[in-house]
Amino acid sequence: MKGLFITFEGTEGCGKSTQISRLAERLRAAGREVRLLREPGGTPIGEEIRHTLKHSSANAAMTPEAELLLINASRAQLVREVIRPALEAGEVVVCDRFYDSTIAYQGYGRQLNLDLVRAIVDVAVGETRPDLTLLLLVPTVVSAERMRQRQSTLPFARDRFEEAERSFFDRVDLGYQAIAADDPGRVRAVDACGSIEAVGEWVWRRVAPFLQA
Repeated sequence: MKGLFITFEGTEGCGKSTQISRLAERLRAAGREVRLLREPGGTPIGEEIRHTLKHSSANAAMTPEAELLLINASRAQLVREVIRPALEAGEVVVCDRFYDSTIAYQGYGRQLNLDLVRAIVDVAVGETRPDLTLLLLVPTVVSAERMRQRQSTLPFARDRFEEAERSFFDRVDLGYQAIAADDPGRVRAVDACGSIEAVGEWVWRRVAPFLQA
């Protein structure tokens, strides 16, 4: 059975985790073996990098360039250690974020040179590209409120990315819109402010045709 690589994208608080969980249940019910991953992370090395990027008390002075390189170091390990072997084994790989996040967050959000960002991404992923990317969109005001609510319930007190100013997330949102416009065959965008059930059905309608290929 052919492997399938699906990625979920979106700004903070867009509901990716919920929809990934729902999709995994439906895929397993359809008889597919599912591998759930997240970025940065997904390997022992990647999880250490994730902590450094997001939660470490020592990361306040991290530059955008260091951030870009660390994220792609985690990604390079994930692609080679987990994603490629899983796809070769016929699994459905569902990843919470992949390289589109880097274009949106480090390219548009941190305002790094987009050609540089894409060149580093190319080194990290090689020929490994998603078959389908599901982009969940919510207005930045909704994202900000969901981040505020989430911070009050998390077991740790800080996420360095969520500390960014509103203008950063406005740029990230514009980046995602540009990504969707540039690659409409792969990237499918939806207004994720609807009910969990409605967004879940939209997700399934995009995924189901790939299961018949």
